[in-house]
Amino acid sequence: MQDIKKIQRAKKGNNKAFQELIEDEKIKLYKIAYIYMKNEDDALEVFQETIYKAFISIKNLKDERYFSTWLSRILINTAIDLINKKKRIIPMEIKSIEEKLAPYQTNKKDPDLLQAVMELDEKYKTVLILRFYKDYTVKQIADVLDYPEGTVKTNIHRGINLLKEKLKEDCVNE
Repeated sequence: MQDIKKIQRAKKGNNKAFQELIEDEKIKLYKIAYIYMKNEDDALEVFQETIYKAFISIKNLKDERYFSTWLSRILINTAIDLINKKKRIIPMEIKSIEEKLAPYQTNKKDPDLLQAVMELDEKYKTVLILRFYKDYTVKQIADVLDYPEGTVKTNIHRGINLLKEKLKEDCVNE
């Protein structure tokens, strides 16, 4: 495992190894930050703060296998902290979101689905992003969010049902 060795080197203070690890994760991290913050400036702020926090605390990482999960958890907590700090929600048109994400997307997402996900409560949006975008297992999501696995399963199930209802309503109204 090349990454495990890189992580071990980074934990020992090798800045180049840390940079290489971040290079591998940066697009995923930015996408998640953007989904949370809904604007480029705040997403970049969260991304930058996440990298800083990871850099200063990487020596505390207990299990190298969970580096990506650990990094995602830092990002999510940083995003939620910033949202709470600013106490604001910025409504953004789906077209604007698609334009910002276009260079990073490998396949075209259904805009109705993306719109519906963006309208979900944070707890449902978070588990659905981690489960279906990052392909995390229920256990990994529970670890990242510090929730019991049962709560994660419930939130995934409820989130999917809310999406189905929302998309059905949209189809009926058209």
